[in-house]
Amino acid sequence: MLHRIGISVLLVVGTLVTAGAQTKLIEKVSKKGNEFTIPFEKYKLANGLTLIVHEDHSDPVVHVDVTYHVGSAREEVGKSGFAHFFEHMMFQGTDHLADEEHVKIVSEAGGTMNGGTYRDITNYYETMPSNHLETALWLEADRMGFLLDAVTQQKFEVQRETVKNERGQRVDNQPYGRASEIIDQTMYPPGHPYSWPVIGYVEDLNRVNVQDLKNFFLRWYGPNNATLSVGGDVTTAEVIKLVEKYFGSIPSGPAVEDVPPILPSLNKDRYVSYQDNVGFPMLRMSFPTVPGGHKDENALSVLAQVLGQGNSSIFHKTFVKDQKAISANAYNSGGELAGEFQISITALPNTPLSQTEALLRKYIASFEERGITDDDLIRYKASAEASLINRLASVNGKVFQLALFETFQNTPNYLQETLRNIQAVTKEDVVRVYNQYLKSKPSVILSVVPKGEEKLIARADNFLLNTKLPTSPPQDFSQLKYTKAVDSFDRSKRPVVGAAKTAVVPEFYTAKLKNGLKIIGTKSDEIPTVTIKITVEGGHQLSAATPGKAGISALTASMMNEDTEKFTSEEIARQLSQMGSSVSINSGSHEVTIYVNSLTKHLDKTLQLVEERLLHPKFGQEDFDRLKKQQLEGIANQATQPTSIAHNVYQTLLYGPDHYQAIPTSGTTESVSSLTLDDVKQFYKTNFSPSVARMVIVSDLSEKEILQKLSFLNRWEKKKVSIPTLTAAPTNNQTRIYLVDKKEAAQSEIRIGYLALPYDATGEYFKSNLMNFVLGGGFNSRLNLNLREDKGYTYGAFSGFSGNKNGGNFTAYAGVRADVTAESVAEFMKEIKAFQKSGLDEKELQFLKNSIGQSDARNYETPWQKADFLDQIVEFDLQKDFMKKQSAILDCISKTEVNALAAKNLPADKMHILVVGDKKTVLPKLVTLGYEVVELDHEGHPIKTSSTK
Repeated sequence: MLHRIGISVLLVVGTLVTAGAQTKLIEKVSKKGNEFTIPFEKYKLANGLTLIVHEDHSDPVVHVDVTYHVGSAREEVGKSGFAHFFEHMMFQGTDHLADEEHVKIVSEAGGTMNGGTYRDITNYYETMPSNHLETALWLEADRMGFLLDAVTQQKFEVQRETVKNERGQRVDNQPYGRASEIIDQTMYPPGHPYSWPVIGYVEDLNRVNVQDLKNFFLRWYGPNNATLSVGGDVTTAEVIKLVEKYFGSIPSGPAVEDVPPILPSLNKDRYVSYQDNVGFPMLRMSFPTVPGGHKDENALSVLAQVLGQGNSSIFHKTFVKDQKAISANAYNSGGELAGEFQISITALPNTPLSQTEALLRKYIASFEERGITDDDLIRYKASAEASLINRLASVNGKVFQLALFETFQNTPNYLQETLRNIQAVTKEDVVRVYNQYLKSKPSVILSVVPKGEEKLIARADNFLLNTKLPTSPPQDFSQLKYTKAVDSFDRSKRPVVGAAKTAVVPEFYTAKLKNGLKIIGTKSDEIPTVTIKITVEGGHQLSAATPGKAGISALTASMMNEDTEKFTSEEIARQLSQMGSSVSINSGSHEVTIYVNSLTKHLDKTLQLVEERLLHPKFGQEDFDRLKKQQLEGIANQATQPTSIAHNVYQTLLYGPDHYQAIPTSGTTESVSSLTLDDVKQFYKTNFSPSVARMVIVSDLSEKEILQKLSFLNRWEKKKVSIPTLTAAPTNNQTRIYLVDKKEAAQSEIRIGYLALPYDATGEYFKSNLMNFVLGGGFNSRLNLNLREDKGYTYGAFSGFSGNKNGGNFTAYAGVRADVTAESVAEFMKEIKAFQKSGLDEKELQFLKNSIGQSDARNYETPWQKADFLDQIVEFDLQKDFMKKQSAILDCISKTEVNALAAKNLPADKMHILVVGDKKTVLPKLVTLGYEVVELDHEGHPIKTSSTK
């Protein structure tokens, strides 16, 4: 049932005179009582800039978002990826800011920032302590109005390489990474704005020049093509005053007209295929549908949910449950110009995709007999409502949603209409869109098969990809002029920051049940939801006590997500989606965790299902056979993924081959093959106990109310659980390079580190992470500025200490271009050695103190942030004031102490250096670095050793 929306709307067209310019109030929405809405005021500046202000004083933070109505769809033919490339350039300095200074200022203020490029928009945003509002606006205005003269050829070339690295990491080096762009090339006619990927093609990135960048900025980045949204602990009057000061004098850009939808048309099925480094063949079927906001959008989303979302869907029952595929999903997505209905089936190994396609068509057609039920609509409407509410848990989420509504609906006041449209969907609508867009309609059918397995494709390709783009006259940019704002103040002066507001650490209550379950909770009434996290200690660590049974914790957790004594997994999925709730169980290295999220009004029914899954799992033989098979297939697939190989082999180097942490949490082929259903039952019976469990609650209910609803946990039987004593890991007395060959890998994965410190909140571990912040803990760290910003070797290079009660490690890591692998290793080690020897300077010390000290304001905003904060208090038995102690340590830590920690805890002569990459490309230069090079197989076993020494 819909959580009713009630708002009072005041439409005003008036005039406010500030800073000599006219600002018009266009629209105002206020909150009425306890009703759920996003209050805001919308203004229009004289230069065309749209300003939206949302006041939310629950946390001392401010979020500033600038959304430009330009994405990859506005690019010229043959210059793909330019919108995204330009996003990178927006962080490279302005007239008044040095290269990387924008990021540094935000970080030093304890804030976070980023940008995102999509087909239809590009947005830039900062979340900062609210006393830095003026700084955030000054920064965004400066790159809107004063960017181009700071653009240099060197910056341009470095960011060109960074974008290529990002493509390598996210597309070329990812299993199935090219699937979406090949579908787009096939779906849309040559030259259609959606026919090329947002990230672009390498050949196009190589083609563009600095002047192209300047033309793009002048054409699209005017204030009249932007929406500035500000939300958080601010006052509207102050925001207007500052926006007028910093943005009001920036000249308008060329007029921008909305582009009408350009819908693709297919006259027959288009078959395309490619071979990839994957373990399983995959079939993707894509139908052209409607743009976002179209009246059929919600009906298509209902159809996607019925066909292929969740355990109660048609595809889950027919493909996954019947063990005919690894996964089967469907979804509908709409952009500004067009939309697609996509179905993705990951088939079993060696399965001909022609067989998968035949089954898929059969199961799609079965919808005609099944039809749509009242229950289908209830489930969709509840889940859509809950999803929207949860997206608004942070001020970031609220502000971005307002910006999207304004950009695509020409009003931020579209929340009520969105929910109304969701509720308006009928059974007849869903049947109609099935007939209109899917039944007997042509589609794009993509086959992705393992290399050398071309015989598995669904059908021979009958469509030639758009390799030759249409010629079109170049756009005329001759009339574009770069005119800077003329001001009565000095923009080069950084705004003075007001007094910081103290971050409010959540007040919490604690309890302990007679069966030993420890509880910690807090009341939070910003949104009407309940977040619960139950953690049972043990997990994969228990494998140390049962040699040969690795993977049993993961398999047990998977089984607990299936049938219970009362309900099938399909019935549970149906009930959860009727409420928009989620209950999931996952296994990790040292624990099994139950995650629960529910709207408060549905909590009672949700908790009934939590009780079923936690206390009454069925453990059926059919579920066991299927999930065991899937786990084995997943283990096999890990061998095709460079990041998985790097993680698994690195763990083996750190801990030794016989340590449980050297074995993946999913287990090995040998260990999982030996598991039986009785093993799972015994593992659950022996190890799932409240005596080794803790629970975190974040809710808008009082302590008394929520604990009453959780009374069923008193029936959880207490057992004596023995967590095994861990064997010692081997020591490492020499730095070596270990190489794992991943043939034809576009990038190399690098891991450098050693076994380090266990977690502690106020001791050496905490202080060592403070020390590492300057080396590799953020965007402006030495490692990232060197390897990404100066050299263009990677999309990101970082380092950090990670620990728990049992131990921890220090790891530096990056995915780098294959051709600069050895150079990247050399730069990593140069930076680590220099920091070990000389440490940081006073300026860097102050930077880390400011950055970390002011970041508390962002740490407790969302329910899950609050839950994670409270969870660590219980897990590590921390005192209530541990945050104050951390702050005192940060305030008092000296350069001498930090540098002593660097000298002690960065042993550059005793680290493992792991490289997973193409041997023929990387080995010749690796052996010249002066380290012994040991070649390993994908399991971490030595093959060959070479050295230049």
